[in-house]
Amino acid sequence: MKMKKIVVSLGGSVLVPSLESNNIGRYVSVLKEIAKTCQIFIVVGGGGEARRYIQVARDLGAGEAAADELGIMVTRLNARMLVAGLGDAVYPRVAENYTEAREFAETGKIVIMGGITPAQTTDAVSAVLAESIGADLLVNATSVDGIYSADPKKDASAIRYEHLTPQELLDIITRSRMSAGANMVIDIVAGKVIERSGIPLLVLDGRDPENLFRAIVEGASVGTTVSREEPKPRTI
Repeated sequence: MKMKKIVVSLGGSVLVPSLESNNIGRYVSVLKEIAKTCQIFIVVGGGGEARRYIQVARDLGAGEAAADELGIMVTRLNARMLVAGLGDAVYPRVAENYTEAREFAETGKIVIMGGITPAQTTDAVSAVLAESIGADLLVNATSVDGIYSADPKKDASAIRYEHLTPQELLDIITRSRMSAGANMVIDIVAGKVIERSGIPLLVLDGRDPENLFRAIVEGASVGTTVSREEPKPRTI
């Protein structure tokens, strides 16, 4: 039976909150277990460290494209550390474009990516990658436990959604972008790719790697699902 393909957008702030206190070891054990049941592609974000580099670059007078390039380098450093932890379970190089990701996947091993190009978030990269490989599921492992009607850190009345359609997701993203200082869990480019591809999206709390295992392997109801139809059990 052909293994299902799953793309995971793994936030840098989730994987590497700091170099001294990171979740790489915890994710390594979970990803190895998941890889027994499906083919996994991981797109690693830059997190707070990337934002710090970008801000310093701006302060020094660097243009936005140059600052973005620094951020991409940090995503690839984070990705490289995950590769080191996964050992033989992963393809030994960080894919730097979608063609490489597809080629590396032919080995049957876990494939790791970071950022690709300036002005594109790793969420957008993961959505395009999912579309490129015909993924069965896109997972966004982030620092919140789903998609809310408002920022739950600022609005105690914010409602967490169990299920959204792609258009409903885009409506929420659009409303959030109009609010000053908004910090949406998915960006507009990723949202539009999800809408056109029809690939289901699962947004979950990645601070606990076990949530990823529970959702993918056990089919537990975790986080928010975005799909054209009501979700079915997610067991692979």
